[in-house]
Amino acid sequence: MVEQSNEKKLTISDVAEALGVSKTTVSRAISGKGRIGKDTRERVLAYIEEHNYKPNVLAKGLAQLKTYNIGVMLPEDYTVVDLPFFQSCLVGIEETAISLDYDILLTMSRGRDCAQLVRMVENHKVDGVILMRTFTEDAHVEYLKSQNIPFVTVGSSNYEGVIQVDNDHHAACRELVSILLMKQMKRIGLIGGVETHVVTQNRLQGYLDAHEQAGIPINKEIIHVNVEKEIMIERAVEKLLVEGVDCIVCMDDAVCIHVLNKLRKQKISIPAQMKVASFYDSSILENNLPSITSLSFNARELGTAACKILMELIDGRTVKLRTLLGYEVILKDSTK
Repeated sequence: MVEQSNEKKLTISDVAEALGVSKTTVSRAISGKGRIGKDTRERVLAYIEEHNYKPNVLAKGLAQLKTYNIGVMLPEDYTVVDLPFFQSCLVGIEETAISLDYDILLTMSRGRDCAQLVRMVENHKVDGVILMRTFTEDAHVEYLKSQNIPFVTVGSSNYEGVIQVDNDHHAACRELVSILLMKQMKRIGLIGGVETHVVTQNRLQGYLDAHEQAGIPINKEIIHVNVEKEIMIERAVEKLLVEGVDCIVCMDDAVCIHVLNKLRKQKISIPAQMKVASFYDSSILENNLPSITSLSFNARELGTAACKILMELIDGRTVKLRTLLGYEVILKDSTK
């Protein structure tokens, strides 16, 4: 038979009643903040130590004026292909938050509508926020800056003073396209990407810089951005075939799926008749034949880094303005 413990778990109220002081006095003694006499503080702390009192997270939050929650804002317009990235990133955030006694409040962003974010911040539900997607004109960044609340973006931002954590998409895309150019692919078409997303601008710049470094003139006729819907992607592929490109690079795997399907419909063999590469290596393409040349980013590591930096901000520590994580170029059968 297991012996049951009759030991009662003490609360701030219990400590206050036992010592004949207010709960506010106990909270001030625990936090070390606020006006309280030295003798009173020592008496409260001595009682706490004697009775092995451990304040719960809510009590600590009241004492330190913290909620022990962080807000995480996901974009509403993510695709099925994007989902594994956001899931992995959230795992990194959650593991870090839990290790520091924090919980996560998850919400969705709908374009420029900040209503959910405003409610979260103005009702004092969170100590800080992580934005999971950035825009060239970003209403959520503008609002958070105006509120002077700690926040971090997963993804680069063009706004001054914003703490951001990102993979080096510019360098990664530049390196991949440079490799393709060195493999004698001289007419590399580009498809996809919404230009209001900062990541699209970084990837596009990497593509352009690779051509400039190789001394190859830019042909705007083979660059198709703001192309996401299936019918638009298929039309872009048709135009690239007319232009005689020898390789199609896709801004992400959601675009790449439609490009591959269109090429199959046209009975164009990969890589014999057309090379294909993607700027992201998601699980959705892992079983494709032939295997697709791509860039690999560690989304879990991205979430971990973003959460650690946010915690440092919440604690009032100085952090780097921008943290760039690495990448890996994975050459596969589609560009042989």
